[in-house]
Amino acid sequence: MDLLSLELPGVPKIRSGKVREVFDLGDVLLLVATDRISAFDCILPNAIPRKGEVLTRTAHFWFEKLDFVPNHLADLPFGWLPEKLRPYEEQLAGRSTLVKKASPLPVECVVRGYLAGSGWKDYEKTGGICGHALPSGLRLADRLPEPIFTPATKAETGHDENISWNECRRILGDELAIRVRDWSLELYEHGRDYAAQRGILIADTKFEFGMVGDELVLIDEALTPDSSRFWPADQYVPGENPPSFDKQFVRDYLESLSWNKQPPAPALPPDVVAKTSEKYLEAYARLTGMVIGH
Repeated sequence: MDLLSLELPGVPKIRSGKVREVFDLGDVLLLVATDRISAFDCILPNAIPRKGEVLTRTAHFWFEKLDFVPNHLADLPFGWLPEKLRPYEEQLAGRSTLVKKASPLPVECVVRGYLAGSGWKDYEKTGGICGHALPSGLRLADRLPEPIFTPATKAETGHDENISWNECRRILGDELAIRVRDWSLELYEHGRDYAAQRGILIADTKFEFGMVGDELVLIDEALTPDSSRFWPADQYVPGENPPSFDKQFVRDYLESLSWNKQPPAPALPPDVVAKTSEKYLEAYARLTGMVIGH
């Protein structure tokens, strides 16, 4: 069943994000990934079938594989629900996560391994990305000599804004800034190398970290099609904008309209919805070797 919004009577909802509903269960939080999709900071009216399941299962897959960095998952089996949530099991199945309560850091940790998106635009203007000097003559979609860390401030509404490394250190303090930078690069490199074996190039991604007491942990999601730019390796050609497994397909459709990118967002036609769902499901199947049933 498609899920665009969710209320759980008797369970306090903390917030609704662009994709996730967050509920307070007392000792832990319940994160529920809906099938909402956003583009240009607007939530679209359509549900993308199975999208919430893909995001949840992909994140769990990476949390287990990248366990050299502690994460926010509660010490409970995937899919387990407390008794009071059993009546909602059908709505929550495959798309819910129980997590420890963490205080998010006010910085998003972006890692770029290829020249794409806003990084490409920055390179065209400055010859670098967010202050990182790069060789001249690079083409769109070229692999960078080494991954680079480009932090950003988190915005509740509107676009996140790139910040300098010095600003990141000012906000977090030197010790914490160095830890999240080093962990982000290590997580990306491990994920990139694994995904490449499965036919997916991870061009860039973003991680979020938070504090559980005095412990720094990875929170939110990790290396999903919503937080990353996934390219099919067999269609990758440096110098060209590769097709992707993420929501670029939706963005490309919206760019073809005369929409001014202000709410309300236009509805997507059925073929775009179906194709987007297929892309998310294919990304999950390629990465994990598993298929989400219909």
